[in-house]
Amino acid sequence: MEPDYPPETLHTESDHDSVCNTSWVSVCPRGLWKVHQKRLNSQQTASDPAAISSNNCPRLGSLCRVRVRLKANNDEAENVACEKTDSVLQVPLGDWTTLRLGDGQCDITEACLEGMRAGEKCEIQLSPLETGPDAAAVPRPSDESLSFFATVELQAFTPGKEAWEMSPGEKWEWVKSHKDTGGVRFRSEDLWGAADSYSKAMKLVITFCNHVRDVAKKGWEYEAEEQREATLETLDPSAEELNKMKADLHSNLSLCQLKLNQPERAKANAAKATQLEPGCAKAWYRLGKACQIVNELEEAKQAFRKLLELQPEMPAALKALKDIASREKATNAQLGLRLSKMFSSR
Repeated sequence: MEPDYPPETLHTESDHDSVCNTSWVSVCPRGLWKVHQKRLNSQQTASDPAAISSNNCPRLGSLCRVRVRLKANNDEAENVACEKTDSVLQVPLGDWTTLRLGDGQCDITEACLEGMRAGEKCEIQLSPLETGPDAAAVPRPSDESLSFFATVELQAFTPGKEAWEMSPGEKWEWVKSHKDTGGVRFRSEDLWGAADSYSKAMKLVITFCNHVRDVAKKGWEYEAEEQREATLETLDPSAEELNKMKADLHSNLSLCQLKLNQPERAKANAAKATQLEPGCAKAWYRLGKACQIVNELEEAKQAFRKLLELQPEMPAALKALKDIASREKATNAQLGLRLSKMFSSR
């Protein structure tokens, strides 16, 4: 299944009914969920646009004191809801807890907090989305009986930063943090969450690379001497290190997309990884597999042959080439049979 939007936009707001009502699609270990958020005590926010500025809301790195509660009509309903939401909300229910915005600990809750202010409360409705095997299908609402409601309260939070406000060192630490989180989520079979974390890292890497390029282009003219020295001492990743990080993220995204049955996206990301790091064997293998799935057999053979140049006698590559040869032989035989019938009928 290949949604019409890439994983990196899963937290983008949409469907703006008003200042106090927003909807989006979020990720969790159980897949994709449609979230509809309604502010319960945001009259000041609605009447004062300045109140919803980023300075008054949690930002990347903010420590947030938050409480999430399920809404149910009775104890039995609440028990059923708890069973369903154990791996959806990803936070202790009913108790105040502290989380850091951006860690990916609980995507749905974090997305709610991004537009809230201290002391504010919101209600959310969560509905699972079906993501069947059809690669062209758009996720659609699942059984409404699986939907449930919860409230999110933000008691207080510490200051955070937007990406453009971060120093290069801070930004690089977040890149590594998102990448590590993606690995943890992938190993726990949270494929959507892993892809989301890798995509967040990629966004920061791109802005970081732009910063480094601009600094090099301008000869560091616009930076103070102290800031320049601090940057070089605490960060200073080489162009090779930046390329490797981008290649790793593209390759990891490709693996997630292969497992999510998104071969076209997997092929594009694997191709980018091989361009950035031609010696990355994993990227060549993932490119070959993606090309196989979309029936681009010549491109698949080229990828697997390149892989064998890097790792001679690799069993997986040899088997893939053998499978492609068998597939081409069968296709040619069918074509020959059709041509034979066509000419013999004259």
